[in-house]
Amino acid sequence: MNKFARTAVGAASVVVLAAALGACGGDDDGDGGGGGSDSKTIALLLPETKTTRYEAFDKPLFEAKVQELCDDCEVKYLNADQDASKQQQQAESAITDGAAVLVLDPVDSEAAVGIVKSAQSSEVPVIAYDRFIEGADYYMSFDNERVGELQGQALVDATGGTGDILMLNGAPTDPNAAQFKKGAHAAIDASGLNIVAEFDNPDWSPDNAQKFVSSQLNNIDAASLAGVYAANDGQAGGVIAALRADGLTKFPPVTGQDAELAAIQRIVAGDQYMTIYKSIKTEAEKAAEVAVALVNGDDVGETTDFQGVKSFIFDPVVVTKDNVKDTVVADGFYTVEDICTPEYADACSAAGLS
Repeated sequence: MNKFARTAVGAASVVVLAAALGACGGDDDGDGGGGGSDSKTIALLLPETKTTRYEAFDKPLFEAKVQELCDDCEVKYLNADQDASKQQQQAESAITDGAAVLVLDPVDSEAAVGIVKSAQSSEVPVIAYDRFIEGADYYMSFDNERVGELQGQALVDATGGTGDILMLNGAPTDPNAAQFKKGAHAAIDASGLNIVAEFDNPDWSPDNAQKFVSSQLNNIDAASLAGVYAANDGQAGGVIAALRADGLTKFPPVTGQDAELAAIQRIVAGDQYMTIYKSIKTEAEKAAEVAVALVNGDDVGETTDFQGVKSFIFDPVVVTKDNVKDTVVADGFYTVEDICTPEYADACSAAGLS
């Protein structure tokens, strides 16, 4: 869908959403519940399923923390499957069904501004989760520009700062992707690395990443690549698949992000150079704490300011083969048994993980 069509769909959805909310009426008693009820329903709206973190970590961690803090709260989970129009409809449904708080990780942050305005008109606060939304009540994420800087600097260090690289960024509709890209360029552009081709992946798809790299290898020799910047682990997997299909058995440094299990295994095996570990547990549990506080009318605690929105900003960590044990294993994100399946037993032993 082109920019203008997407904008039209988003605008139409906002009109429908606003009309539905108007029919429901406001929250006259000011308790923050949707539609004037005493609801303790918290709507968790996540953007897609291609990135494994959402179903495997964000959702269960969030739900568990809410249950721990508030046994009479209910989490209503909705996933938009990378469809901004679908997410608009899901938000409409959640609010009209009486959600007291929206925890929203937007497919399209610009379109999500309409969700925020409509929710707030019904006195339903919105927590922008992981991706920034202008005008949200709260925002929580990691220092995303710093993520890109760490990725870019890792690639510069691994390559010695010279040679040709490919660069694969995230979705243009994802504001985090722009921040990752800005941070990565700050490190890469200051080095001697030469970006042969750059790709903004519309939906973070590993398949798109593989196709892009395969097409580039029609013009350049894979063996001549100094490295590849991949903005996340899913794309890193697609990059490595393309390089392997081209006949490479030893890969140039490839970056990543999200500390997916497959990526950690690739790092241990020496196929992927690094990933960024963002403690999803920290982020998901803080989102749950804030959501429960809002439902109960309690103070959310100290915040910082990010573009005019009260925020909680967390620190990212670089993971390489040298510190897998001291990061994702030490935090209980994965166990050694999770990582060291029979296929990776020898690599784990060499990395001191067995």
